[in-house]
Amino acid sequence: MPVLACFLAAVGGVFAGRAILPKPTQPGAELHEVLHHRLALDQNQQAQLQLLEQRFAVQRKALELELRADNARLADAIEQEHGNGPRVIAAVDRSHAVMGELQKGTLAHIFAMRQILRPNQTAAYDQAVVKALTDNQQ
Repeated sequence: MPVLACFLAAVGGVFAGRAILPKPTQPGAELHEVLHHRLALDQNQQAQLQLLEQRFAVQRKALELELRADNARLADAIEQEHGNGPRVIAAVDRSHAVMGELQKGTLAHIFAMRQILRPNQTAAYDQAVVKALTDNQQ
């Protein structure tokens, strides 16, 4: 029971923090800005970008749904085991695997978008990618 109480307190703290603190900027917002407004993409590049974004949105949504299901399994395992038992460990490992797939898919998407750029556009794009990966670290 103490583990469940700690878990619930942590979740409550997250919700309270979100309500009180200002919303952080979305990671990758500058990358989006660079791609859609600063690089002067031609019509062919815009069409390719739109297709890439549509495909990735489907992949990302599927992985996010998997993560939600994993969180539900983790919650169930915590409720059943009240500790760091085999079901909890398995649920955490599965969640981490899906998070890794999401990260790999995101990187593949970033590199695919880079491939549609002209050589004179890649430096600004690369800079925005690095900024997206490092700006929100504390």
